[in-house]
Formats: sequence, C-alpha cells, structure tokens
Amino acid sequence: MDALRAEGGQNLEIDVVTTLPNRYQSHLAEAPLFEEVDGLRIQRIGLPSHQSGFVDQAAAFAAFARHGSGRTKGQHWDVVVATSSRLMTAALGAHIANRMNAPLYLDVRDLFTDTMSDLLPGSLAATVLPVFRWLEARTFKAARAINVVSRGFLPHIRKIAPNGNFRTYTNGIDDEFLTENFAKNPGDGTELPLIVYAGNMGEGQGLHHVIPEAARLLQGKARLRLIGDGGKRVELAKAVSDAGVTNVEILDAVPRLELYAHYRAADILFMHLNDHSAFHKVLPSKLFEYGATSKPILAGVAGYPAEFLQTQLSGVAVFPPCDAQGMVAGIDQLVANPDVGDRQAFCEQYSRTAIMREMARDILAAGPK
Repeated sequence: MDALRAEGGQNLEIDVVTTLPNRYQSHLAEAPLFEEVDGLRIQRIGLPSHQSGFVDQAAAFAAFARHGSGRTKGQHWDVVVATSSRLMTAALGAHIANRMNAPLYLDVRDLFTDTMSDLLPGSLAATVLPVFRWLEARTFKAARAINVVSRGFLPHIRKIAPNGNFRTYTNGIDDEFLTENFAKNPGDGTELPLIVYAGNMGEGQGLHHVIPEAARLLQGKARLRLIGDGGKRVELAKAVSDAGVTNVEILDAVPRLELYAHYRAADILFMHLNDHSAFHKVLPSKLFEYGATSKPILAGVAGYPAEFLQTQLSGVAVFPPCDAQGMVAGIDQLVANPDVGDRQAFCEQYSRTAIMREMARDILAAGPK
C-alpha cells in the first residue's frame, strides 16, 4: 500500500478486502474489521480458523467469497488486483473485475491445480481437478497482466494462457530484516549447533517425512528447533516422540520480535519442501528473510528453488527433499564451514521496498491512461 501511495499520489484511493488473521489456531493475531485513513479503506472478513486441510480451507474460502462479493457489489474501481496463493481467491478477483468491467491485475503466488494434483487422493483429484483447471484457465485469460513470484511458474501458466502478459516480481526482504542484527551471542562453546525452522508444518513442507530420522542421526551432534503450526504438526510431533529422540523441540508460532530472537540463537536456518513436482517450481518467501540474516541456510528442496539458492546465495547447503542422510550431510558441511560470505548484493536486489515500488508502477499502468 505504501508503494502504491508513493507512486500514485495522495489522491489515489485504495480499497482492500481481506480476512482477519486466521491461519493458525495456536497463533491468532487481532485486527479491526474496518480501517480508513487517507484514502485507504481496509475491510476484514472473519473466517473460521483452520489447520490448512482441503475441506476446512474450502469452507473458509466459501465464507470469504460470499462476504467479499457482497461487499464489492455496486462499486467500481479503475483496477482490480487479486493476490492469491489459492486459485479461488484469484477467481473471485476475476469475477469482481468482470462484474464492473475493470482490468484485472493478477498476482500468482502458487500453482493451485499443480499442487492439488500432487496432494489430493486420486479419486478426489479426478473429480475436482477438471473443474479447477477450467476455472484456472478462465481466470488467467481474464487478466490484463499476470505477475508470478517464481520464474518456475511460467511454463505452467504459459501453457494455459499463451497470450498472457507476464512479469516476475518476487517476494522480498522486509526493511526490518535489513537493519536487524542477527549475530549469535557468544556462548561457552559447549552447546550443540542449533538448527532452526520457522514456518508452516503441513503436507507441503513434509517435515514429518524427514525430521524424525534426521534427528535420530543427529543425536549428540545437533539440536533442532521447529517453530510454527499446520495440518501435519500433530503427526510430526508423534513421529518425533516415536523416534525416541531428545534433540527436537516443537514450538508454537510466535510474533516477529520473538522470531528474531530464535534466528539470533540459530547456527543454521532450515527450510524444507515435500518431494512433489509442484514444489520444484515455487520460490518460498522464507528464503529471502533467511538470506538477510547472514546465517548459513540448509534447504531440502529440488528444481527451481534449489537452483535459485545455489546461484543467488552463498553459505547454503541443498539436499534432496525427504532425504534424512542428505540433511545430516548438509548440516555437517555448514558446521564445518559456517562462512556465508557477502550477501549485500542479494539484500539490495531483493529488498521488498524496491520490488514493491516497481510492482506498484506496473499496477497503476494497468489502469486508465
């Protein structure tokens, strides 16, 4: 919003229709239902909390679509922007834009049908995917401009909308990450190296497939701290308990200031995606904030995110997803050589402020001339 205001001027009016924070039952932030200041109006819709499962996410979206469509009826904007990691949110934006005959600027943060084809059971996928693919094609073709946050998405989307008008504005690094000091406080040298993971704990991350065995192999060598929540957290905790390991702690999601303290305490920051072909195309936002900490990064990823990490960042060890022995080898590599080199160029290139400034200009250009 700040970038749009800076590029569009003080007379620019912006309406935002979004949800109240609802991602994790264990960590619900508070926000007002309505805010208005200097031409910016934010309407938030309350939804039931969920654990990232398919059914409860569908119910949450149905509530959002019903209220969102109702609150925008009879209004008109020069440009409709839909930013979506879920296809149905993008489709709702396309519906609203079509209803008011306004251009649609689509910001794509996930390939919904690609992911669902990997994650849904075969019978359910055969039933629902044809409908979703039809809706996906209709939505992409309706957009005047399509931004993708990962270049790995482009082959998929170009097959669906070959005449699409594409650009790539990635996720970025928030300003506070660029000014925060994440250096670890010197200890007495007796503690085992600490590997920290912060993020979702769902099927997409696949932590339950790799952590229990890796922790067993790392007993007496390293500690693992996992922070977050999600649909597979209970299964992950049970698998860790069944493995009989004592070097794993699983913590609830925390506010950002507390997260900074965990990052400072870390010797290595860890990220992982499940071994599905859809995740070979994504570019997780987490890698940008990890990159800004000047900490070594351990990543269980394949395809485009692996290529990005290995070409854009120093101080990185990449291993195949769900490979516990590969994870241990990566930790050994980073413990032996924790030097991350100079990441200043990375931080400058992927500053969120700079990226959003360019994207704001692009959004405004999609409107009336």
